[in-house]
Amino acid sequence: MVIKGDILFTKNKDDFEIYENGFLIIEDGKVKAVQQEYLGTEKIIDRTGNLILPTFVDLHLHANQYANCGLGNDEELLTWLEKYTYPEEVKFKDLTYAEEIYKEVLTKLWEAGSLRSVIYASLYKEASDLMFKLTIDSGLSAYVGKVNMDRNTPDFYIESTEDSINFSEELIKKYKDNELVKPIITPRFVPHCTVESMKGQGKLAKEYDVPVQSHMNESLAENAWVTQLHPEYKTSTEVFEKYGLFGSSSKTIMAHCIHNTKEELDLMKKRNFYPVHCPESNANLTSGIMDVKGMLEAGIPVSIGSDISGGHHIFMPNQIVLAIQLSKMKARMEDDLSRVLTLSEVFYMATKSGGSFFGETGSFEEGYSADFLVIDTRSIMAPRENRTPVERLEKFLYLGSQNNIIEKFLQGKKIDRPFKD
Repeated sequence: MVIKGDILFTKNKDDFEIYENGFLIIEDGKVKAVQQEYLGTEKIIDRTGNLILPTFVDLHLHANQYANCGLGNDEELLTWLEKYTYPEEVKFKDLTYAEEIYKEVLTKLWEAGSLRSVIYASLYKEASDLMFKLTIDSGLSAYVGKVNMDRNTPDFYIESTEDSINFSEELIKKYKDNELVKPIITPRFVPHCTVESMKGQGKLAKEYDVPVQSHMNESLAENAWVTQLHPEYKTSTEVFEKYGLFGSSSKTIMAHCIHNTKEELDLMKKRNFYPVHCPESNANLTSGIMDVKGMLEAGIPVSIGSDISGGHHIFMPNQIVLAIQLSKMKARMEDDLSRVLTLSEVFYMATKSGGSFFGETGSFEEGYSADFLVIDTRSIMAPRENRTPVERLEKFLYLGSQNNIIEKFLQGKKIDRPFKD
């Protein structure tokens, strides 16, 4: 496959690679080359005038919270969980309801161009299994996690430690060899998992070489709760590290990572660790602002997530723009404008950095998975407006919508709307 258009991607956080009227050459589902000229004989798919971008990667969202998007944003995290989140998540005992919501979430990810994602499914094994099956049917790529919670939750929404570990292991065995949709161990966060549960989950991560996802340092109240429950440790990091859930035996995603100590940041650098910035969720729940610039400068592979339903937009450009805006507010309040995130940095977070969790994807470097979007920006341009490819990308991110994405490809194959019937 050879596709022609205005090709943009980021090899690193500081610079865009730009091929205006360039050629993306794909072989066996992988990028063979990006060239300014093409002298071969293969038929060219001509998308002249359109942007060709890597697909977005959403590294943190909760599928079973989708119906709550836009609700409860006068609350802070722990109250929000009690009043809104758990009463919604318990509905996923009903597999008919679960199927309706999960299909909607996967369709919205497709519409948004987030063809790879990392998803919290459900406390319930049956609903989590359904999420795996539907994600496979959708043609998208994801890590899917059965949520584990065996303490400090409402009586109507809790599981035994034994069920938590056994059900997680069943799903790991069932789906670990799938090419596009794989399991991920998912302790909700430290306050909701007993020591026995965390030990068991850490053992599974090591035994099956399965990654881990959780939440950490999202709010000050959460951190205080962790130290109350575990006075022998100073931070969530120490707890997760103790039980093999902090990137020591397998790669680990931690969402939020706002209120970090220097010791925690030092350990992040040493581990196979992926912090996820969730700007909209953190703003909605008054949680704080991650020091994204500091993590990027330290070489920590920070990425970005919609965090549905703490966040209320699944369309990744909304998160990209807000991440930049929040960094400006943080930099101004700290009187250091060198801390403002640039467009290339946050685009990198939403593509190559997040994609690195899946392997070589999120860029158009040789050997990377040919995951890309075709973007038509004409509807967001003024009459006679003539812009560079980077300027058109910026306008798409700030002014565009899902409707501007006219084609989507994963591993070089066009992905059509899932669940059309």
